[in-house]
Amino acid sequence: MSPDLGPDSGTRLFGRRKGRPLRKRRTELIGTLLPTLEIPVPKPGDRLDPATLFAAPRRDIWLEVGFGSGHHLAWQARHNPDVGIIGAEPFVNGVAALLGLLEDDGLEDNVRVLPDDARPLLDALPDASIGRAFVLFADPWPKKRHADRRFIGPENLPRLARVLKDGAELRLASDDMGLVRWMLEHTVKHPDFEWTARRPADWRVRPDDWPATRYEEKAIIAGRKPVFLRFVRRPRA
Repeated sequence: MSPDLGPDSGTRLFGRRKGRPLRKRRTELIGTLLPTLEIPVPKPGDRLDPATLFAAPRRDIWLEVGFGSGHHLAWQARHNPDVGIIGAEPFVNGVAALLGLLEDDGLEDNVRVLPDDARPLLDALPDASIGRAFVLFADPWPKKRHADRRFIGPENLPRLARVLKDGAELRLASDDMGLVRWMLEHTVKHPDFEWTARRPADWRVRPDDWPATRYEEKAIIAGRKPVFLRFVRRPRA
């Protein structure tokens, strides 16, 4: 368990903050590139208009919660240059890896990074401000006593429902069947979300605009079959 996010955050963050020592280039990027892309952690009561984070107007704003090493986020930024993409990731090594991908491909203009927990950001965003959200291969927290730490559940689905636009897509993925069942149970019964699957291929096969992550590739090599879940935000009354 990590320490508190801070005296003003009101939330606790579970999991690692940092892994192996960073390579020289990634350490440099944390000091040089990250400050130009970083979103400060909002405090309770703060409000943040995501459109103001980008120098040029954006067709839409997307959010990835827990982007890991950043390969999926960088792919989406590369293929959707007119979309502003916000990534939240508390793991320093993952943030540094994403920064390397962004610099290599010149993707700094349409990506912004919160190197911390996503919940304060979700609380600060306006209603109906996000056009697509991704929560991919999150920590399954397999022990029963830790189930309430899973990001997709009763605590955060209302947050996501509030910030997602009507008709916006929520994409979830996991190779842990316990977590898959948990996410389905909670998201299917939530009144603001509709599962789009109509046949097995809809959750067994990734759409063309959903690239494989490094974690997913490792899971397949290990014999675990990922599941891909797509939900849409139902229209508000």
